[in-house]
Amino acid sequence: MQLRKMMLVLTALGAMSGLMAGCGDDTTSPGACSSNDECGESEICHPTAQVCVQTCNSGSDCPSTAKTCAPLGVAGPNATTNICQCSTDVLCNGGTDSESTGLVCSHLDNVCVTACTSNAECTGDRTCNVTTGQCEEGDTQPTSCSGEGLSTCTYGQICSSGTCSAPPAPTCQNYNEFPNKADLGTTGPIIYKVGFVNATTDSAFCGASAPKRLRIRINAYSNTPFPDTSTELSRFFYVQTDGGRSNASISRSEGNYTVTGTNRSNAEIIVNLCVAASSTTNSAGFYFTDGNFVCQQSNY
Repeated sequence: MQLRKMMLVLTALGAMSGLMAGCGDDTTSPGACSSNDECGESEICHPTAQVCVQTCNSGSDCPSTAKTCAPLGVAGPNATTNICQCSTDVLCNGGTDSESTGLVCSHLDNVCVTACTSNAECTGDRTCNVTTGQCEEGDTQPTSCSGEGLSTCTYGQICSSGTCSAPPAPTCQNYNEFPNKADLGTTGPIIYKVGFVNATTDSAFCGASAPKRLRIRINAYSNTPFPDTSTELSRFFYVQTDGGRSNASISRSEGNYTVTGTNRSNAEIIVNLCVAASSTTNSAGFYFTDGNFVCQQSNY
């Protein structure tokens, strides 16, 4: 009986030590804190996220989960102190080879935190967006909107059927095989609609080996202006079913690249894919760097 009690105590202590690991370690478990005294020698307690974060002089001082070295930026004695900041949920969870999904890169604090499931898990007056696992400021309940794209939604969301929501999660083989998921995010251009236009035989454009030309329409919004011409468009990729990627092919002819909106915030792009003459179906993936991944299944 005594042995059993001892084993239970040791198990509990082991679990507690895992929970107390700091963000500055090369683990993916953020350490909760309320003061700097609870953090490691090279760490401080983030005043709003309330997790231990590693201080730094450059990105080389930071773990792989949070490689950006930048000022804390929150009012207080440590406002100008450089800390290791994250960029994506994938990196917070250990990279593309990790099966962990319990952490998110806080949109407000830019540090890795445990994904929330209720308001009680958020600090201050923040509330939990249970869809994204993010602690956010203000009401996080779904809000109504009109039209398409960003509309009146939070950046990274889309207006869908009159409600602000996260873009649909990709489930196609293209996404499953894609090895660069760390390139995705919610701060780059956001694709909010994708659709098949047509398929025609065009060996002059595609060549004899794959003469069928598919045209797929992509609609996206961005908080930085889209360029004047498609040739200036960068970081926009087409992903194949094997996960390989290439720059999306856009014809320079009129009507294949249209930019509208205040500050050139919306783009409609016609992407060209060349497939075999016998092809009747195609699965494609598309994304902008730091944006969302979309799947498109075309039947023709």
